[in-house]
Parts: sequence; C-alpha cells; structure tokens
Amino acid sequence: MAEPLVTLRGLSRRFDTPAAFGRPARSMMAVRDVSLDILCGATIGVVGESGCGKSTLARLVLRLIEPTGGTVHFDGADITALSARAMRPLRQRMAMVFQDPYSSLDPRFRISDVLEEPFRVQGLPVPPGRITELLGLVGLSPAMAGNYPHQLSGGQRQRLGIARALALSPDFLVLDEPTASLDVSIQAQIIALLERLRAELGLTYLFISHDLGLVRYFCSSIVVMYLGSVVEVLADPALPPRHPYTSALMESSFIPDPAARRLLAPLTGEIPSPYNLPPGCAFATRCPAATDLCRHTAPTLISDTGGHALACHHPPEPAAGGATP
Repeated sequence: MAEPLVTLRGLSRRFDTPAAFGRPARSMMAVRDVSLDILCGATIGVVGESGCGKSTLARLVLRLIEPTGGTVHFDGADITALSARAMRPLRQRMAMVFQDPYSSLDPRFRISDVLEEPFRVQGLPVPPGRITELLGLVGLSPAMAGNYPHQLSGGQRQRLGIARALALSPDFLVLDEPTASLDVSIQAQIIALLERLRAELGLTYLFISHDLGLVRYFCSSIVVMYLGSVVEVLADPALPPRHPYTSALMESSFIPDPAARRLLAPLTGEIPSPYNLPPGCAFATRCPAATDLCRHTAPTLISDTGGHALACHHPPEPAAGGATP
C-alpha cells in the first residue's frame, strides 16, 4: 500500500473579527478539527458549498496560512513546527495551481519570466533548457516564451500556471478549482493534461472543485466539507453517499443526459452563521432526518475498515453496491 505523503491531524483555523462600528468582536472556525491522510500518487477531491472551508484547508496544507491548532506532516516532517528557513527546502516539493489564470500571473512578466520566478524565489539557478522543457510538458510551444500572459487564451494561461507549479519538480500539487473559469471543452483538456502529468511524474493531488461530476471522475476519493468540518469521506467515488448533505450535493449535480434528469428537491431550512454555530450537528437545521440528539450533540467522524468515514447520528444503511445514477 502507498504511504501517506501528507497527514493532517486535528487541523483547525480560526479567524477573528475585531470590534468595529458598534459591532462586538467575533470569531469563526473556518476549518475545524480536520484529520486526513493523502497517500502518495492519490488524487483527493474536496467538495462543499462556497464558504465551507475548502480553500482555507488548501492554504493550511501548504502552510500559506498558519493553523490555529493541529498539525500537518509532509513526508513525515511536521511542517507546522518548522521555521521559515527549515521550511524552505520542503516548499520546493509542493506547489499550488490557482483558480483564476488571469489574476495569478503577473501581466508585466514574459512567459519565460513566469517560469523562472520559482527558481529566483528559491535562490536557485535555472537549469539550461528547463523553460523549453516545462512549456513542452504542458503542451505549449517554446516559441511562446517571449510572449506576455495577455497574449494567451484562458486555457493556455492555465497551462502556464501548471507549468509554473511544476518548475521545481514538486511531489504534491494543490489544485484550487483549476477548471472553474474555463469552457467545458477546455476543462476536458486540462483534466486530461493533469491526469497525464500525474501518471508521468508520480504526482499527488489535492483537488478542490464545485463540479461534483468532475470530482467523481477525476479523484480517487472525495472529502465533503460543511461549515468547516468534514462530514463524509468517500473512499470510492463510485459508491453512493450516506450523509444527507453529500446526498443532496450529488442529487443537485447536473446530468448532461436529458433522459436521466430528475426533479430536484432543494434543501430547506437556514444555514447557520459560521460565527454562531449550533451546539450539535451544523447540518441539523437543514437535515430532514434531524432529531434532538442531532441538535444538541455534534457527531464524530468515524471510519470503517474500507476507508469510508461518516459524521452522522442517523446514517442510512450502506447500499449493497453499485454507483449512484
């Protein structure tokens, strides 16, 4: 079995809002007690509604922001305990591909400058031919090295962002909705590129997306977040979900086959304020199966022998097998 490359234990992040204009100081937990193993070579998907903590989790994993509690181990090293100097060599082994290929690239840089920047930040020389190699790796012409980002299409800019992330030959990439701003046909090309790169370079991915169909196709397992907490981990994306929130997400996903479309039953109830979460399950205000136990006692994320994890007091019985429609 593959060994974990990244291990999260009790990872949390609190954001504090100071008092202003008569409003009292407030605090919210953007990420709450997340524990997760990311195996070498795996593609882990993270899904959930906007504001559930997906992007905050991604930045915590790379230590772009500091956690309030918990640890992140990368290849056995606790990076939350490392100084900036000690962390520097490990940063060469991890990188991020951002959602917006327009704002993530400096418009004043030529393409060659964009790809040389990771080396300059790390104080490393640029290996001869490395820029040409990176462009070819993501399907861009070496003749583009002298162009500026505004001369590229959206798909080409995202390929450039991927090439920049690969500049220092990392082992681990965080993909923060890398296809969200692209046309469907271009999305398919970028996903095919990422699949090829993972196979050729032995990469490990943490893939964040709102596209549930894409996540189920592309990822080896899925982590579902709700208001900062993990409510379910699907070890096999083909199996039906068991948490009511995951089921609602899956049922709301778009099916491109007109014959397979179904009438959606939207969730009712109010979403709790992240500044004032209820004492029990945060999903209880919207869950049709909620009881007094759910409203007063928060469920614990429990894993079974197959790697599936669930945080629910009243889960349905597991299906006999097979994929959901």
